[in-house]
Formats: sequence, C-alpha cells, structure tokens
Amino acid sequence: MFRERGIEIKTPEQLDGMRRAGLVVGRTLETLRSAVRPGMTTGDLDALAEDTIRGAGATPSFKGYLGFPGSICASVNDEVVHGIPGDRVLQDGDVVSIDCGAIVDGWHGDAATTVALGAVPEDVTRLMEATEEALWAGIAAGGLGRRVGDISHAVESSVRAAGGYGILEDYVGHGIGSAMHQPPNVPNIGRAGKGPKIVPGLALAIEPMVVLGDPATATLEDDWTVVTRDGRWAAHFEHSVTWTEAGPWVLTALDGGQQRLAAMGAGYGGR
Repeated sequence: MFRERGIEIKTPEQLDGMRRAGLVVGRTLETLRSAVRPGMTTGDLDALAEDTIRGAGATPSFKGYLGFPGSICASVNDEVVHGIPGDRVLQDGDVVSIDCGAIVDGWHGDAATTVALGAVPEDVTRLMEATEEALWAGIAAGGLGRRVGDISHAVESSVRAAGGYGILEDYVGHGIGSAMHQPPNVPNIGRAGKGPKIVPGLALAIEPMVVLGDPATATLEDDWTVVTRDGRWAAHFEHSVTWTEAGPWVLTALDGGQQRLAAMGAGYGGR
C-alpha cells in the first residue's frame, strides 16, 4: 500500500479484505430489505443490522463514528442521508434509505439502498429507479486509466436523462479502505476527464443522492439528519467499487455486480 496525494492504494490481498467487509454489508442490506415492514421502527432495523454485522464477525463502521449512535443510517421520505435510527415507526407508503458499513480485519465496506414500504407514488418509484441506474452508470464509467470525473459525469448525465431531478452537490462519494472516508471525493456532478486517475488498488464508494425537487437541504437539530428544504422525497444508493483490467468489481454487491454489469454490456473485474 502506498499513498499519492493522500489516496490509498490497496494490494490485491487488501482488496480481498475489503471484499469480505463488502459481503457483510451486502448481506446485511439484503436482510434489512427482506425484514422491513410497516410498524417497525428505524431502531428495530438498526438492532437487526447490528446483530447481523456482529454475527458475521464484523464491526459496524457507523456506530460511534464522530459520535453517531447507530449501526445504520435510516433516512425516511424527505430525509436524504444520515438519519439517526430510533423510535420513528415506519408507515405503509414510506420510503427508507438504509446506509450500512462494516469493518473486517481493519477494512471497510459501505453501501446504501432505498426501499419502498408498500405502494408509493409513481414519481417516487421513478426517482428510486433513476437513482439506482445513475449509481450503475457511474460504476460502469469507471475504469483503469479513466478519471473520477468520468464517474461523476456519468452519474449526472444518467440522472439528467431520467428527468428533472435535483442532485445533491454538498454530499459526495469518497475513497474507502482502511478508513471509511478517504480521499478522493466522488461528486455526483462533474466533467469527464477531470480528477484523480483510476489505478489498480483504488477503491471508491459511489453514492448518488437524488431528490424529487430542489436539491437544497438543511440539517436537523440532531446535527446529523439531512432533509430537503422543500419537503420533497429523496433516494440514495451506494456501492463500494474497485476496478481491474477486466472491469469493475463491486465489493458490496453479493455477486460482485456481475448481473447488473452484464445487462449493461459492461465488463466484470471481480475474482
């Protein structure tokens, strides 16, 4: 491992460690997606997440991070990111964005998904689809020798093509490895061909945060929960990714991203 301009480059063996952490995150999110239902509290989801992470021999990345009290972020409806899990009861027709991190042998995985509880308005369904599609567009746009700006541009272009959504600019993706948040930043808006070069051993957390209305946000009095100022709803999807000569390897996807990448006609770089 060496550092260039603060960017951490992992060996293949260290990436394997990140894959182990990523699988814990992926399995935890699948467990939560299957379990979440109206009548649960966001605190119930958090307890299940912590049990699942610790049961896999891992440590929750989020718990205690800068004082954050939960093992997941659970952001409901107009809450975009960093929602603190607690006694809020989930209702039929809510959407909840679940952000999860885990540490295995000092290596981090970080991913997020947005789940609808029952029937939600069509515009919210389309928002969720557009946000997830933008995540995969960003993943596929990365590659060895390309630049972080290529990812940012692909995310932005995908969202813009899907409709008149707002893209958060103040909250971005990031490098990941021996710490959860590392350089470089991965904005969801940007110019192709700009930013740090993608090289073997670089790992990034790509995470579009997209809203139905204006992208202006506010932080609640808990100093964590980010909400839209206009009260319109949000979606958030994230994966931790690295790239090899063959293509992307999605460290937090259970299949490494193979199925989704194949459907896009993109290569797969996992092992």
